[in-house]
Amino acid sequence: MPSLRHHFLRNIFQSSVLMRSSRHLLEKFSGGTAIIPVFSHRFLHCHANPFGNTSGLILFPLKYYGFRSYRRLASSGHVLMEPREGEGVIAKRLKKLHEKLEELGIECDSNQTGQYMHNTCPQCDGGASKEKSFSLFIRDDGKIALWSCFRAKCGWKGCVKTSENEEKYVVLQGFGSETSGESLKCQKHRAISEDDLHLEPLCPELVAYFNARSISVETLRRNFVMQRTRGNEIVIAFTYRRNRKLVSCNYLDVEKNYWQEKDTERIFYGLDDLVPENELIIVESEFDKLSMEEAGYRNCISIPNGRAVKVSEKLPSEQEDASFQYLWKCKEYFEKVTRIILATNADGPGQALAEELARRLGKERCWRVKWPKKSTTEVCKDANEVLNIFGEHVLKEVIDKAEMFPIRGLLNFSNFFPDITDYYHCIQGFELGVSTGWRALDDLYNIVPGELTVITGVPNSGKSEWIDALLCNINERCGWTFALCSMENKVEDHARKLLEKHIKKPFFNSRNGESVERMSLLELEKGKKWLNDTFHIIRCDDDSIPSINWVLMLAKAAVLRHGVRGLVIDPYNELDHQRFFNQTETEYVSRMLTMIKRFAHHHSCHVWFVAHPRQLQNWRGNPPNLYDISGSAHFINKCDNGIVIHRARDENGSLNRVWVSIRKVRNKVIGRVGDAQLSYDRITGLFHDIDKSSNFL
Repeated sequence: MPSLRHHFLRNIFQSSVLMRSSRHLLEKFSGGTAIIPVFSHRFLHCHANPFGNTSGLILFPLKYYGFRSYRRLASSGHVLMEPREGEGVIAKRLKKLHEKLEELGIECDSNQTGQYMHNTCPQCDGGASKEKSFSLFIRDDGKIALWSCFRAKCGWKGCVKTSENEEKYVVLQGFGSETSGESLKCQKHRAISEDDLHLEPLCPELVAYFNARSISVETLRRNFVMQRTRGNEIVIAFTYRRNRKLVSCNYLDVEKNYWQEKDTERIFYGLDDLVPENELIIVESEFDKLSMEEAGYRNCISIPNGRAVKVSEKLPSEQEDASFQYLWKCKEYFEKVTRIILATNADGPGQALAEELARRLGKERCWRVKWPKKSTTEVCKDANEVLNIFGEHVLKEVIDKAEMFPIRGLLNFSNFFPDITDYYHCIQGFELGVSTGWRALDDLYNIVPGELTVITGVPNSGKSEWIDALLCNINERCGWTFALCSMENKVEDHARKLLEKHIKKPFFNSRNGESVERMSLLELEKGKKWLNDTFHIIRCDDDSIPSINWVLMLAKAAVLRHGVRGLVIDPYNELDHQRFFNQTETEYVSRMLTMIKRFAHHHSCHVWFVAHPRQLQNWRGNPPNLYDISGSAHFINKCDNGIVIHRARDENGSLNRVWVSIRKVRNKVIGRVGDAQLSYDRITGLFHDIDKSSNFL
């Protein structure tokens, strides 16, 4: 309960006509904060400096956000406004300028002055692609408009500007590139001073208003926050200084209208507080800058004007970057700063502003804050709201816990902790690899999605047959489906080989004299359905030769449409390998294998890539090495797994024994280097373990 003294003072306050007007002023300004000033009538009339004794202010904690209307107190002197160009004059000038532009076929938005507008060029219509290559700039005062089309086949440039007596507009077309950026350079900034602007120290009511937003009188004094008369109202004046000299001034009135002193330079607010070779904080408003100082952070600056609504598609050049000229003009202040904390507002435009600032300042040295929640559903908007609700210590915690600004492609292991945990628990089921279906290979080679296996062997050694058998085994065990790019096989021949391995019967009657039953028509029909469900064919319809880009594009479609887990490219020499004129085959192979590995990893698809060895001189029937592959040593350097398939006659002269030599295994979890032998059934095309040839299971 208020004390008797408080009631007494309130009665005195209400009984005085002058103090009644002061109270009306204060309540309108603060939006509900009840403040009882105890000072003399002379103090009110003369606007004595409030930065001295403020002990006469008694505050009651009512709602303080915003202020309704504020009338200037009666003053002993009359303050005159400096002569300014009226809004009507500028509007009339802009209207004439738009009419002149329309005569030239140039459409523009009358509300977008002082920034670049992009549209389709009225001369070339953007070419066949209808690109928005036309850039138009209209100066705020309506005295000049410049345009340029950036299409090389057009290049239309020109400007419209007022004559000296402003009786008419002059059109100049086809000017050279030396005038580019004129819209930003031709503006002459007006020199100003506190006397010119008739700035005054803050009155007690405004001091109390800032105090209600947790900003002290000391902070206001150090940052030269002042006031100014505008008609019969008083507005807040935020003075922008560089080297302690007044450069510009931003104003805030009782209706929360915000504007900048005309024809003055835009710079950061608080620029003189920047300390070289130190971290700095960038905020979105002068109130946030002052709030940061209350929390102990003086090395803080605020942007001078409006925010970015959305992230731009393309970063403009420094000369065209009209919305961020305040940054480019102050870029020397940022050269030695190693850490920049972006403490912009929590809403969408505020985050877009942080993105735009980071793109220009360098994301590698930018951090961003995470504003705390003020309720279960709402987040604090900015620094001043955090200061008001939680106090200085929470605002300090927000800055201390700022996170590194995300950079595409640069991550921490913490970003992958969920995946690492799933890997530990084998959530997907394929972390330890899928068995080939042959016991002889279980310890040597297992298949993991996302890897690349390169397979080689001399001609007629059974490379393609072994891969087909491997795919059938994996499908029978795990249900995987596959995309096949096998250029050496006719579709019907490839279908025959796959069906024989699946049904385990020959497609035709055997010519070798063995009495093996041929697959029935019913089995064929069931097998055709299995073929269609299990395999998807990548093949050129015409006589053209496929490129690796084309193959991977169709393989991606197969992954997205049909969920295939494996891709076979067989063989390398059947692809179109056109390369740049200055690119060696080794460089081409390296790039090609990198593309295949990225596809495999990104789509979690295992790729088997068949590559023939080069022509071996004085070959004596021994199995080749992975380094014998024609083209480049990168085939073994870049693959995850390297396998050599070799078939040689045994002591009885038979070719039914196949050596599977694992020559490289990058992932020790799924295998190791070693050799295995399988028997090959020429009738069905099946491969069996040596000790149990009847069934690969």
